[in-house]
Amino acid sequence: MKLGSHMFLVVLLSCLLVLVGCNSKTSNIPGSIAPPGLENFLVEPLYKNLDTPFVLPEPPKYLSDPIVDSKWSRHPIMLGITNSWIDHWIGEGHEEFSIYLERMGRYAGHIDLEIKSLQLPSSLRYLPIIESGFRPRATSSAKATGLWQFMRATAREVGLRVSAILDERRDPIRSTEEALAVLKDHNERFNSWYLSLAAYNAGPSRVSRLLKEHAPLGPLGDSLYLVIHPFLPRETQEFVPKFLAAAQIGRSPVRYGFRPVYDSLVSFDEVILTDATSVDVIAQAAETAQRVIEEMNPQLIRGFTSPGSETRIMLPSGKGAIFERNYQLIPEDERFSVLEHQVVSGDTLGHIALRYGVSVSVLLEANPGVQPTRLQIGYWLRVPAQ
Repeated sequence: MKLGSHMFLVVLLSCLLVLVGCNSKTSNIPGSIAPPGLENFLVEPLYKNLDTPFVLPEPPKYLSDPIVDSKWSRHPIMLGITNSWIDHWIGEGHEEFSIYLERMGRYAGHIDLEIKSLQLPSSLRYLPIIESGFRPRATSSAKATGLWQFMRATAREVGLRVSAILDERRDPIRSTEEALAVLKDHNERFNSWYLSLAAYNAGPSRVSRLLKEHAPLGPLGDSLYLVIHPFLPRETQEFVPKFLAAAQIGRSPVRYGFRPVYDSLVSFDEVILTDATSVDVIAQAAETAQRVIEEMNPQLIRGFTSPGSETRIMLPSGKGAIFERNYQLIPEDERFSVLEHQVVSGDTLGHIALRYGVSVSVLLEANPGVQPTRLQIGYWLRVPAQ
């Protein structure tokens, strides 16, 4: 009995020494910012001037996140790739990640409110970091576009308009609504946020096929992501752990050596236009700078709204009523300030497009109702800027 008691004390003392050793390894890590959840977050969004930086508010209370805090995030396969991305971003990629965090401030409030509305994991606010670096105009080599990197076909499937004049994939508000709705649908289908993120990147059909091939009898859940992981495209294999790395740094930037000054999120008024109106005219009616209108409306590819259909325009907060009043005073034929071309004998849309350096599809969209084979002499065509 005495020998057993002695051994128990030796084991207990050894455990205490191990714990002390572990603590000593982390004692030099700076304190981290509380991980952001959604409780008590932005009850009233903190909107400020476009050019005024502000500190992104953090929630006072930690909420467990089913993606970042999942036990599967600590699986060796996940940890290896996650840590390699963390090492990259705190090393040679430090400057670029700092920019991502700063840009995030411009959109995080809107994203968080939509996340809360759909009851989704708060960590999804960091997904645009790895998708676009929070650049609404970002376009990948595969032609995915916008904050959430929608492909053209997928965007149209979910109701985002994509044309030669208007691309709602670049609209940070509309694209956020649809991207989060897609992720919610994926999770309801796969019962796993890891499979849902893989489906977001590689397509739900591919994920379903791989599950059928490699885990036909397994109950749906995060564990199956590890089963199909080796069979996913290389980009998708990196996608989930890369997201985990971005979210970990984003939740505790100080811990990883970042002290971002977040860009401020601008409050806005929304107006609906039903006729072609160029950006400079919109700015004039709103009594604001043209660059502000362009910054707030990256979906306007050619600098004017679509004729014959509703186009939502964002204006600085407080400018909506001013715009409505001034806009009514502008004659319809003066609301479109870009070039116009009067059709003469022998003109074709192809020749006109070539002359002004635009595509035929742009001309057709700017001039709804025009029949390419029946151009009327004397008709005035709107010609968008290049």
